[in-house]
Amino acid sequence: MGSQIYTRKGDKGSTALVDGSRVGKDSGRVEAYGTVDELNSWVGAARAFADDELLDQTLTFLQNRLYNCSSNLATPPDQGIEPPGIEQADVEFLEQAIDRFEQITGGISRFIVPGGNRTAGLLHVARTVCRRAERRIVALSGEATVDPLVQKFVNRASDFLFAAARYANAAASDDDVFWNPTFPRPAL
Repeated sequence: MGSQIYTRKGDKGSTALVDGSRVGKDSGRVEAYGTVDELNSWVGAARAFADDELLDQTLTFLQNRLYNCSSNLATPPDQGIEPPGIEQADVEFLEQAIDRFEQITGGISRFIVPGGNRTAGLLHVARTVCRRAERRIVALSGEATVDPLVQKFVNRASDFLFAAARYANAAASDDDVFWNPTFPRPAL
């Protein structure tokens, strides 16, 4: 019995989409859903260190919806296949979570340097990967139909991840790290 992990079909640089059609692994569609997959992995890495129940549950929600986004992006339009979707309520949930986190962290008036505790640091990495995923989705939308709610959700997800990173610091009683443009050179 052969492995279900490898198929050897992609050895020449192509991959199958949900409808079975094959595209180059460097196609805009694969770049978009592949970057969402990378984002999902970074969120999972952050979750591995999240000790706060609210943070863990909201990140779990995000990961599941990111799979919906990937599935949606991997499904060419007009093929009669209906992938799991993103709803406006999912976008609104992220906004509500941001508001809830900011009730704890308060507003900011200075730039924040990515960091703090381990969870926050990983969430900041996830945020930057999320922004890249959004750029890939925007690029794909210039050449193919993209569900506008997927694009909106990923845009809101980066804001959510920023707020979640700040919340991760606050939940652990750690401070945000603020940008200091004149930070002194340390002694060597």
